[in-house]
Amino acid sequence: MSVIQKVLQSPASYAPLILRVPTGITLMAHGSQKLFGWFGGGGLEGTGQFMSSLGLEPGVLMAFLAGSGEFFGGLFLLIGLLTRPSAFVVAFTMLVAILSVHISNGLFLANGGYEFGLALLAIAVSLLVSGSGRIGLDNLLAEKFKR
Repeated sequence: MSVIQKVLQSPASYAPLILRVPTGITLMAHGSQKLFGWFGGGGLEGTGQFMSSLGLEPGVLMAFLAGSGEFFGGLFLLIGLLTRPSAFVVAFTMLVAILSVHISNGLFLANGGYEFGLALLAIAVSLLVSGSGRIGLDNLLAEKFKR
């Protein structure tokens, strides 16, 4: 079995789909706030200024990376395309968010804490392990690479 097939293949379960769809939508919404300023977000400039205030420099680049990881990682999780690599990117993005922004505020979201980031991190790690499951574009790619 090739490395590509190992990355793409996953057990024939519906459980990953149940995680992928709402998580993908949520991540795309958060990423679009950072990238495009949608849904009340700051866009690259506003998010970049926030990133700079945290010491994450250059701020606009960091905003672009975080927003792209969330938006495109979320999109790929939603459709089950390159699920494991996308889940890795999302997990890394959440780990950075937790450690650089939220950890000092404690657990609870109401205090700016890391509970939401931790939940997304756990989901991403679960999808990293499981893959896309029964329904996802990874299955189509895996079939293509069998030949």
